Amino acid sequence: MAAALDDLVIVDFSRVLAGPLATMVLADLGATVVKVERPGTGDDTRAWGPPLDDRGVATYFLGVNRNKHSVVLDLAADEGRAQARALAATADVVVENFRPGVMERLGLGHEALAAENPGLVSCSVTGFGREGGAALPGYDLLVQAVGGLMSVTGRPDGEPQKVGVALVDVVCGLHAAVGILAALRHRERTGEGQRVEVDLLSSLLAGMVNQSSAYVAGGVVPGRMGNAHPSIAPYELLPAADGELVLACGNDRQFRALCDELGRPELADDPRFVTNDARVAHREALRALLCARLADDGAEAWATRLLARGVPAGRVNDLAGAVALAERLGLRPTVDVPDAEGRPVRTIRNPIGLSRTPPRYVSAPPALGATSFADALELARQARGAVAG
Repeated sequence: MAAALDDLVIVDFSRVLAGPLATMVLADLGATVVKVERPGTGDDTRAWGPPLDDRGVATYFLGVNRNKHSVVLDLAADEGRAQARALAATADVVVENFRPGVMERLGLGHEALAAENPGLVSCSVTGFGREGGAALPGYDLLVQAVGGLMSVTGRPDGEPQKVGVALVDVVCGLHAAVGILAALRHRERTGEGQRVEVDLLSSLLAGMVNQSSAYVAGGVVPGRMGNAHPSIAPYELLPAADGELVLACGNDRQFRALCDELGRPELADDPRFVTNDARVAHREALRALLCARLADDGAEAWATRLLARGVPAGRVNDLAGAVALAERLGLRPTVDVPDAEGRPVRTIRNPIGLSRTPPRYVSAPPALGATSFADALELARQARGAVAG
């Protein structure tokens, strides 16, 4: 079965997370991705373990490098740079996340590469852009801190908290993939390549959606609220008899159903709680009443009863529970991808479903330098040639 992007060749100079995630998404959709790595060590995340899989490979690296070919080039040497230019000349897309100016100093900047390949799309992923923040290091934790995410994460009486995954890198990587596809669509119409630029800070500000909007449109600087929501109630974690229960009532109908199931239907008509605005204004009083009733049964029992009434509710799962839930729901959350020896490597499935051109799972993340430069060049030429033919 054909893949959506099987006519696309990407040369990927990026490492760690945002760039590799973007190129893996595109590789899953059919693109031929040649991952260029430094001699000896390769992508930093190859050494980011434990945890390791049963072959001794860092699971961090496995998470974002499926369906790629690894070629080792020494960009500090003339030969390595010449090989990189040769690969870029065959490519539709080049992706990199060096600090601003590095690719230009190497002779691999967009203008230099586009002079030989005018239709090239070059995607640059930075921490803080190419201007005033060019010298700042783009680490996810740093961006979560200075970008405001930690200021709204954690308990009101506690210290600021980071999110439990490098979420800014993930959001930025997805923006990069969207930007690349938009640039390619423009090229289809005009033949023109272009530069795509995304940065972690801008991606975070966009990704904070309602919290960012509260400030820029409403002048409100949000703060930490623990597990509560600034605009909806009840929408938080509440204690039941044997653990924590999540309630996420997004409208008055769901709140009324909650009150009925709890045996407190009068709360839905209480002036303090009759509308969402009122519930937000009186959230502490509402929380106390809910906690008193939820203490009569366990979290799983309440979740089962409330879900049957159309009230969003559930327990807090660890990742084992989350994957098991997805399996029970028929979402097929994992896929086994063969490594070079044919052994299956379990990875999380690409979440995009396409009825005609679904994601493909051809190969596990590659060993460092598993593809020679000559073979990588031939792979790119074959991919382009298949389209021409």
